[in-house]
Amino acid sequence: MTILHLALARDWEAARETGEYRVSTLGRTFDDVGFIHACTGHEQLRGVVERFYRHVTDPLVLLSVDPAGLDVRLEVPPGSQEAFPHLYQPLPVTAVTSALPFSPPTPASR
Repeated sequence: MTILHLALARDWEAARETGEYRVSTLGRTFDDVGFIHACTGHEQLRGVVERFYRHVTDPLVLLSVDPAGLDVRLEVPPGSQEAFPHLYQPLPVTAVTSALPFSPPTPASR
């Protein structure tokens, strides 16, 4: 199983230099939230992009993460009916199997 996480490209580049990624979600760190948000796949990612990332203009990177050996828990956030993977530790860059440029769909392409 692979989990997905959207990152600002600048945050991912900083993580590559330090060896770990510590951003939970837009503007919030692992230390702020206590975990890193992720998605179980592209279907779940579409909803996250629509709700939280469609207005982001900074470059984004889609991280594919191998969760083996990581503290990942499937949890249902308040107000949601679906379980999302939450990573309860900083993400080691070595667990990222790919980092690809990502662009949220424009209103015309939906």
